[in-house]
Amino acid sequence: MRSSSGGTAMRLARIAAGVAVVSLLAAGPGRASDFDGSRIFICAPVQAFDCAAGEDCTKGLPEEVGAPAFMRIDVANKSVIGPKRTSPILLVDKSEDQLVLQGFELGYGWVIAIDQETGKMSATLASHEGAFVLFGACIVP
Repeated sequence: MRSSSGGTAMRLARIAAGVAVVSLLAAGPGRASDFDGSRIFICAPVQAFDCAAGEDCTKGLPEEVGAPAFMRIDVANKSVIGPKRTSPILLVDKSEDQLVLQGFELGYGWVIAIDQETGKMSATLASHEGAFVLFGACIVP
């Protein structure tokens, strides 16, 4: 997934756009009903990993992979809304303890898994070149 300096700017622009759909917010625990998809919540990343086949994952800050500070997740309207774009949620699955959202944008398939009790979440963006993994949490505004 890592590229020469000539392709770095293009890659970072694509990453920023793709990662924008899965940002997370560090927050304290909420009520279980806050993160079941019935309410809008705000999320932002706190930790990021950039992974490519055959290489060790690179750990860094979310802004180093282009993640914005905040994203709004509106399950009822099937949207992940960022400062520059809105990404449709294509699949919603809810179990007893987590809410899972899936979508596709700019060549990346993404999955966001949210703990319904605490709001903690993990997110992945994957393409044939590699994957990004983000960790964080959500709050209800």
